[in-house]
Amino acid sequence: MTARTLAAIHPAHRDDIGDLVTRRPVPGPGLEQVDPFLFLNHHGPQTYAPGNKGLPFGPHPHRGFETVTFILDGSLAHHDTGGHASIIETGGVQWMTAGAGLIHAEISPPAFKRDGGPMEILQLWVNLPGRLKMTAPAYTGLQADAIPVVPLPDDAGSVALVSGRFGDVEGPIRSLTGVMLSTVRLHSGAVVTLPAPKGRSVFLYVVAGTVAIGGRSVPHWHLATLRDDGDSVELTASDDAVLLYGHADPIGEPVVAHGPFVMNTRDEIGQAIRDYQAGLFNGTGPLPAV
Repeated sequence: MTARTLAAIHPAHRDDIGDLVTRRPVPGPGLEQVDPFLFLNHHGPQTYAPGNKGLPFGPHPHRGFETVTFILDGSLAHHDTGGHASIIETGGVQWMTAGAGLIHAEISPPAFKRDGGPMEILQLWVNLPGRLKMTAPAYTGLQADAIPVVPLPDDAGSVALVSGRFGDVEGPIRSLTGVMLSTVRLHSGAVVTLPAPKGRSVFLYVVAGTVAIGGRSVPHWHLATLRDDGDSVELTASDDAVLLYGHADPIGEPVVAHGPFVMNTRDEIGQAIRDYQAGLFNGTGPLPAV
């Protein structure tokens, strides 16, 4: 395999939401997207006291893309107007296809608000091509024990595979567009090679620790963009590290975003707003209890 070269290193910019510590590497200055990866919020790490108000993401709509939420620590309750509801704990993932339109809420469950505790969550927005933007909404919530963990050679660490293929293992989520997504944990001093098929966009965000690519350090809370000049990514872990790692075929279509809607044209954004106001995102009815 041939290693890709590092194109740039992008810091995650601090953008707290109330008392919720939030960092965002994309979009940011000089980086609108890593097509088809549109947006990443890194919430935490932080510890909530007992009797807290929990996460602030009450009911809100989406259309035209998918949200993938990694619960690195803590717990997260999801419910939406498609009739889906779940509470996912540490190590689990929520994958929601907004498609034609859903209203959902992502909040802390009652036990977390009562007792408090550590919390760290990543939410990634993955674009859909025009032909799939109005696909039927869907949701899958996976606890940690439903996500295969693939050990890396030489005790270098492991890959928790959510979607796509890694070696002989296939992730439990069947992505509509063939997206591979995982969290990677590396031990200090590990030297690893991760697959990055030619022609695919690579998403590599350092959640914790520091890694080196081509001799350059990429510290925690930074995203690395890579040139499409190889079919692998070679990493050296300077210390114990956690990565959000994935790859996907670029869509190559216009992106017009307006708040929670991501479409191809301004007219489609206008239609999304009108449909939402007309109650057409209500799916099967009110948000179910969690």
